[in-house]
Formats: sequence, structure tokens, C-alpha cells
Amino acid sequence: MGVRALYTSATGMSANSFNLDMIANNLANSGTTAYKQSRANFEDLFYEHFKLPGVQDNAGNITPTGISLGMGTRVQSTEGDFSQGSLVTSSGTYDLAIVGDGFFQVNDGTQTLYTRAGNFTLNANGNMVMASADKGYLLEPNISIPQDAVNVSISGDGVVSYQQQGSNQIQTAGNIQIARFINNQGLLRQGDNLFAETTGSGNAQIGDPGTEGRGQLRQGFLEQSNVEPVRELVELIKTQRNFELNSQVVQAADQALQTVANMRRF
Repeated sequence: MGVRALYTSATGMSANSFNLDMIANNLANSGTTAYKQSRANFEDLFYEHFKLPGVQDNAGNITPTGISLGMGTRVQSTEGDFSQGSLVTSSGTYDLAIVGDGFFQVNDGTQTLYTRAGNFTLNANGNMVMASADKGYLLEPNISIPQDAVNVSISGDGVVSYQQQGSNQIQTAGNIQIARFINNQGLLRQGDNLFAETTGSGNAQIGDPGTEGRGQLRQGFLEQSNVEPVRELVELIKTQRNFELNSQVVQAADQALQTVANMRRF
């Protein structure tokens, strides 16, 4: 009796501890550019069936119910919320936000990665890169801006244009393309606001912004995290209570076992 309750409650404490870690990560990234919050899904474990429903009793009648006892819970999966975050204005010429579905493509020199964070800048060669102090992530396809360029403009469909000093002629530096996936949940989080393609996400479907379901670009804006702190705090309180309740069951089961052990002495 008590031993089964101990193990069952232990699974509940473990699952709620994992959920607490998930909430902590969401709250920690509430100010991270274009962060997509995650949630943990849970499922019940296997069951011990003492009597199956639908069996016949001594009189030949079919029983409507049975007797089963569950063995706890566990984490089923973690799921990302890829809903649109709110946009905030920015003074950066190369700051971009995607309004709708899609990801920017960047390359770290070995592989193509994907991000919603559009805080781009120029490197020493005039190439558009992520504004990262740790590694140079080049935007794909490569966009190069001359040193004497002025009035740089990025349209909603990804056309990058500029003027050179002393000239009124508008020139085009290239077209920014974005990628879509049939299953965003299958993307692998890499940190640094980056995702990697997996067999679960499907292949990247690359094209111009605003085409085939892809979102459009907004220059001078950044997408904020879609974490809702109030909802996360409510979930935090609920998780704390669930953890405490499971710990109380452990205490109750331990006391029951002690009572049984003491009875055996008489």
C-alpha cells in the first residue's frame, strides 16, 4: 500500500520539478528577442488492473466497471509556442521583424541555422550578420552593403536597396529570403536564438517574404518574446502546489508504513 504510493508520488514530484524548470526558463527569457515559450506535456503511466471491466459475475451479468490503479505520471513532450510576439520599434537600420510565419537563415560557417531574432548589423566586410558577440552568423543569402551606402531600405518582401553618397540612383543589394517548415515543433533549439532543421520539422521551404504563407518583413522593428509573465506566474503557483501535495502524500505513505511496522512489534 504505502510503497506504491511512495513511488507514485515520486513520479509526480519529478514531473512537477521538470515543469518548474520549464517555467523558470520561460521567465528568464521573457526579455529575449523573438524567444518562443515552451510548455511541458504530461501523461499517466501504466496501470495495474485488479479486475477488468466487462467480465461476467457469478450470475452471468456483465460488470460495467473494473478496478485499476495508476502508477503515476511522466513528461510526455515539450512543445514550443510559435505564436507571434509583439513588435517594438528600434533605431537600428538592419533590425528586422517577421510578421507571420517564417525564419531568417544564418550560417555559422558549417551549417545553416534558423532564427526569428532579426537584430542584424554589418561586419567589417559590409555583410549582414547577427549582432552576436560570440560568433559570426552570416545572413543567407549573403547581403553586402557598400561602405559609402546611405538610405538603406528593406522592403516587406525582402528587397534591400540603398543609395551611394553623391548619387540619387537606387541600387539593389539583394533579396532577403526566409524559410518555412511544415512542423515548427520539430525544430531543434540550439540556444543563441537559433533553431536547427531535423527530420521531424521537414525540409526548409525557402522563398521571398510574403509568398506562400511566409510572413513579411518590417524594418526598424524587433519581435519581442511571446512569454506572458502573468500566465507563467499562475502556472508557477499551480506547479508549486502540485509538488507540495505530492510531497505530503510521500509523508503520509511513510507514516502509514511506520504504523504498519510498529504494529508488527506487538
